[in-house]
Amino acid sequence: MIARIWHGVTPAAKADEYVEFLYRTGIPDYLATKGNQGAYILRRIEGDQAHFLTLTFWESAEAVRRFSGPDMEKAYYYPEDDEFLLEKEPTVMHYEVFK
Repeated sequence: MIARIWHGVTPAAKADEYVEFLYRTGIPDYLATKGNQGAYILRRIEGDQAHFLTLTFWESAEAVRRFSGPDMEKAYYYPEDDEFLLEKEPTVMHYEVFK
C-alpha cells in the first residue's frame, strides 16, 4: 500500500471553510478512484495560519496515477484552491505502508 501526503496552508480564519471545501472536492474524488483505500484530513492551527495534510491510502502506484495522472509526484489542485491557499506546493510525498 502507498500513503500519499499533501501539505497546504490557509489563513486560520478560512480553516473551517477549507475543510468544507475538501469534503466537497478532494475527498469524494479520492474515494471514487479505483484503488483508493481511504482519505483523511489533518489540520493544525498555528497562530494566524492553518496547516493541512491530506493523507490518502492507495493499493498501488497505478492506483495513485488514476487520481494524479502520469506524474504522481505532482500535487493536484482545484481552481478554487486559489481562494484559500497561501501558496501551492508543487509536489506531494509518498510512503510505502507496512502492516
